[in-house]
Amino acid sequence: MIIRASTPADIAAAQAIYAHHVLTGTASFELAPPSLEEMARRRSALTDKGLPWLVAEQDGRMLGYAYAGPYRTRPAYDWTLEDSIYIHPDSHGQGIGKALLTKLIDECTALGYRQMVAVIGDSANAGSVGLHRSCGFHHAGILKAVGWKFGRWIDSVLMQRSLGDGASQPITG
Repeated sequence: MIIRASTPADIAAAQAIYAHHVLTGTASFELAPPSLEEMARRRSALTDKGLPWLVAEQDGRMLGYAYAGPYRTRPAYDWTLEDSIYIHPDSHGQGIGKALLTKLIDECTALGYRQMVAVIGDSANAGSVGLHRSCGFHHAGILKAVGWKFGRWIDSVLMQRSLGDGASQPITG
């Protein structure tokens, strides 16, 4: 398996993976999968800002992808990113998520970001909670019943980890 920067040629495979998660799971609170054009727009919005959008692949097949985007848009949040990870349904439990998240953390740290937040759909999502914990995230809270999907209320779990100097040093320059 290799982890590499995504290219526009990866959009169709990423859209298929994401569509599966939108239609069958609670990792995303979207109700309908975005189009290929919308996925391409979303990717470009991040990569045009120099943010990482990574792909895990083996033998030319996408196993999953991960990216970091702004946590919030107000300037005080400029040093905090939110991560997103989606794994092909046939590839869960193989260490792909950890490989992607580890590389994503490394790249965001190298870019000078200070905090990474995970907003995990569904407090029952033990896989994502465990993945983030294994990569140094700590539990920061639960937003109870903030999403309505599949005929039920769903929580969001908040997890966080410092990057680089984190909050130990002020931002200079």
